Amino acid sequence: MGYIVTNLELDLFISQLSKKYHIFAPKRFENGGIFSDTDCIRYGEISTSDEIVFDEKSQYSFKETILPIIQTLFFFTEGTTKEADIPKKDILVFLRSCDMHAVKRLDDMYLNNGSTDYYYHKLREKVKFVLMGCKNSFENCFCVSMGTNCTENYDMSIDKDDSIYRIDCKYEEWKNLFDSMNVKQEQVTPSYVTENSLSVSIPENLDSIVCKSKMWDEYDSRCIACGRCNFVCPTCTCFTMQDMFYSDNGKVGERRRIWSSCMVDGFTDVAGGGSYRQKNGQRMRFKVLHKVHDYKQRNGYHMCVGCGRCDDICPEYISFSNCVNKLSDAMKEVSK
Repeated sequence: MGYIVTNLELDLFISQLSKKYHIFAPKRFENGGIFSDTDCIRYGEISTSDEIVFDEKSQYSFKETILPIIQTLFFFTEGTTKEADIPKKDILVFLRSCDMHAVKRLDDMYLNNGSTDYYYHKLREKVKFVLMGCKNSFENCFCVSMGTNCTENYDMSIDKDDSIYRIDCKYEEWKNLFDSMNVKQEQVTPSYVTENSLSVSIPENLDSIVCKSKMWDEYDSRCIACGRCNFVCPTCTCFTMQDMFYSDNGKVGERRRIWSSCMVDGFTDVAGGGSYRQKNGQRMRFKVLHKVHDYKQRNGYHMCVGCGRCDDICPEYISFSNCVNKLSDAMKEVSK
């Protein structure tokens, strides 16, 4: 049994939860867009239901709420280290089905990839998720093709329907809170899209031999190696480590983990002046095949969740989905 709540009732619920949680959701930042006089929808801490953007896709994913862009791991002096504190409150994140599937990909990489990442694990233990229902597909989404348009793996779901909210709650503590508010009860099922205007088709016979295709060459000139596609992606996990030394004492500082990108210059540089992937087409090849080929070989499902943010953000109008759809012809080309 679910709940039908008003704006006022949802605000009361959020107010109660904010005592225990930092609550993050897609939020409008006025004049925060990449172009002049444009807004940006990205994740930020909210305190009322009106701040949550339900009818637009966030340009940036939920990822930065549980995997900070810049994360201080520990502080150091000459002889001691001190682990950085993590937020005392737990974390509550509103996200869509594709992003909920992306959480599983992040967990695979940081928790189940041979060893457990201590710092990710500490934050991940504190997180709960609210699924935002999708009634309609957004531009460039292809979640149906990737099988990520629907999920039952959530603590609570929420759908906005004009002036009311339809909620399915699985977490007992939150159920008790709704019951104490005497809100209306009704059977609720989260909404989800069943078709996108965009679809992708990944060849069943996709093999690493596709690396030899000439299709990658076009990206040598088209891609400008800005890395935006990686930074908005909910499943990209690469980072670099930096030691920051304080100016007043060069023997004291902190170690930080900072997002990085397989598409930017310097990412594959190695000792001796070598670099594994200097051309942008080589980087595009690595990214695409990691998302739809080798990750699936290891885990049984694709890394890409079809959110389409990479297509939305690219300043050169490079379409990841279009690139994936070229793989069938590329396989025929190299198989001749």
